[in-house]
Amino acid sequence: MAARCASGILLPSSSVSSGYSKGRVLAILQAPRQKLEESPLRLPKDLQRQSSEEVPKINTRPREKNIKTPSEDDRDYSDSITISKLYALAEAVADRAEMHANVGEQRADWNELLINSINAITLSAATMAGLSAMSAGPGSSSPAAAFQVSSAALYSAATGLLLVMNKIQPSQLAEEQRNAARLFRQLYTQIQTTLNVGNPSPSEAERIMEKILALDKAYPLPLLPGMLEKFPKKVEPSVWWPPLLQQSSRHFKTKAADKNINGWSGDLEEELRRVRGVVKGKDVAEYVRLCKLVLKVNRILAFSGPFLTGLGAIGAAAAFVGSSSGSSSWPALLGVAAGALATVVNTFEHGGQVGMVFEMYRNCGGLYRLLEESIDSTLKEEEVEERENGEVFEMKVALQLGRSLSELRNLGAASNEDDNGTEPEFAGKLF
Repeated sequence: MAARCASGILLPSSSVSSGYSKGRVLAILQAPRQKLEESPLRLPKDLQRQSSEEVPKINTRPREKNIKTPSEDDRDYSDSITISKLYALAEAVADRAEMHANVGEQRADWNELLINSINAITLSAATMAGLSAMSAGPGSSSPAAAFQVSSAALYSAATGLLLVMNKIQPSQLAEEQRNAARLFRQLYTQIQTTLNVGNPSPSEAERIMEKILALDKAYPLPLLPGMLEKFPKKVEPSVWWPPLLQQSSRHFKTKAADKNINGWSGDLEEELRRVRGVVKGKDVAEYVRLCKLVLKVNRILAFSGPFLTGLGAIGAAAAFVGSSSGSSSWPALLGVAAGALATVVNTFEHGGQVGMVFEMYRNCGGLYRLLEESIDSTLKEEEVEERENGEVFEMKVALQLGRSLSELRNLGAASNEDDNGTEPEFAGKLF
């Protein structure tokens, strides 16, 4: 039955007759198979052309692997170590900034609390000295003696507290810590900028480490020991940066004098030299003079306060000793007057924060000294290509002085006295 169906599919049933032999049928069935085996299949020419164009060419060459040389591996390792160091330094700087800010607030509170307490003690002692004089008389020796002894004790306590307070100068301590916190925050910003720009040099971490140590030395955290001298014998601007000046101090003519290289030219170098002269001769010298003046006033006030409270204690003690002998009332008068004057002096010294003003002037002088040394160290770099870009450096100098670029360029013309004999203006306009 299956053979019958197969034959029906290959040939029509009407064309198959019973007269055909079995061998002829087999020959007819095997003929197409022989033709297929003898002639291979071929596509039309159009299809052959299209298929040959679509088949991609096979690259028989082996793939090149991204193999790094040992020098590149070392460079990548060095960069990763430098970045890790910078992140560690940034964490240390942020921690120091927070510590100095907290200590600055604490010492500002010290100044406020101590001056209020000392003034309250001094006024109480003066009041008791006056009450002792009013209650002095026949049969009233006991109340007067109590007032006199209490007044002498309060004056003695106020004298001791004032000696300590004038020694440490809490307002100046607070200003030191505020400056340190600001400078550490500034250094933290510089580290972040270096990391954001990318490709930091290995020397960058060492340079930042030196800046951190210089700030630690300039603004110590502990009160004792290591506190900065509050009444120095020699007044100089604050220094919170590592040395910038090179060992060689000889004068030379750089390549920038002939043509513009890296933003530098001979005119720009001459302009910055004149600006440096104005900064050194006017601004730094002026702030040193102000520091000396404020320091002299602070010395007088620091001596006068304890001296007056000491006089008040002597007056109260003399009133107690003289009450039994019936002497005059001048000891009580001395106790009251000395207490009133001591309150005024202490309020002017610590309420007016004279120590803070001294530190502020010294810090301003340090800012101008840093600018002066920055200009010196930059101009003494013989390789102009190794310097910071001249236009960028000029803009930074102008911003630190609070001037525009045109004002900075005109500043050098006034570095010497003009024909009318008037002195040149100060370089800084910001403070």
